[in-house]
Amino acid sequence: MKITIQREPFLKAFQLAATVAPSRSPKAILQNVKIECTDSACVLTATDMEVGIRVVVGDVTIETAGSAVIPVTRLSMILRESRDETLNIDATPDKTIIKGKGSKFELQAHNPDEFPDVSDFEAKDYYELPSNVLRELIKRTLFATDAESSRYALGGVKLEMDGEKLVAIGTDGRRLAVQHGKIETVGTPTDTGTSTIVPSRSMQLIDRILPDSDDKVQISPQSNELLVRSPDGIFFTRLVEGRYPKWRDVIPKRDDGHKIEIAVGPMYQSLRQAAIVSSDESRGVDFTFADGSLVLSNTTAEVGESRIEMPVPYDGESMTITLDHRYVADFLKVLAPDKTFTFDIKDGEQAAYCSTEDEYGYVIMPLSKDRR
Repeated sequence: MKITIQREPFLKAFQLAATVAPSRSPKAILQNVKIECTDSACVLTATDMEVGIRVVVGDVTIETAGSAVIPVTRLSMILRESRDETLNIDATPDKTIIKGKGSKFELQAHNPDEFPDVSDFEAKDYYELPSNVLRELIKRTLFATDAESSRYALGGVKLEMDGEKLVAIGTDGRRLAVQHGKIETVGTPTDTGTSTIVPSRSMQLIDRILPDSDDKVQISPQSNELLVRSPDGIFFTRLVEGRYPKWRDVIPKRDDGHKIEIAVGPMYQSLRQAAIVSSDESRGVDFTFADGSLVLSNTTAEVGESRIEMPVPYDGESMTITLDHRYVADFLKVLAPDKTFTFDIKDGEQAAYCSTEDEYGYVIMPLSKDRR
């Protein structure tokens, strides 16, 4: 293989592929990125056997087609430290030579045939949606998952597709986030039922390969894997095995609750002030609604007290619910500060439900007084 690359575009594509390659692995070859060049395209692939990525690189002059396997760390350093606009890469069975105007590096060769295959997106039947919609679904649900849970299914985002909507769900057992987004169907995609649970780390990586635009991306769910194709690359991940909670049963369906419209920005600011006196052992903040106001208060024996008041459209009887301030903050951080949300509360014992007009819902379980 003999190619000439434009350093900066190649570095950007290489860094994207390198996010998948493990820094340590019993299989040393996985700590590399494979470069495959045909007469018409140059593709970078990386995998840790659970996830994989294929990135097409532009601005590459291909003199001789072929492939090479190059260590992630070494090539990353060469690409970053070089100041040349172009670099020549010449790979033989014995070594890989990288040349600039005044530089030359020889790296140990690896057999490209030993590098595991990474699935390509060959599906004719799939779902399609704008990239920024999928990124919003990830942003609004990923934070609620629990990668440390012994219940493996909680360490992923559940996806449900019905041909018209994609529903993303994340939960750690103490809170639950649900976001709906519109999708289109191409052909007849595989019906995976309720088994499409994508690992949290995979969701983070998918978010990185998605452009922040309305460019279309394609999703192809299979029985034990998911493929995502974006303008910048193709991502493969194995799915989480396990039973997911019946999330629809968790969302409050009540007509006797109090629904209060609250501004995101002022609420987040007040919450941050109330949480100043919190500690690792005392994370509960009291949310007291009464007489047209919301009072956020917190008391920590070893720190002190806080009391923050803000106006809200509530004129019912006084009621208080104690919530983990971190869980409330996580919800507010993924919303635009100039927007509003609906805070649905019945009493201090039942779950609070926060929702927005764009079909985003968030359930937070209250804390008991002895767990504050």
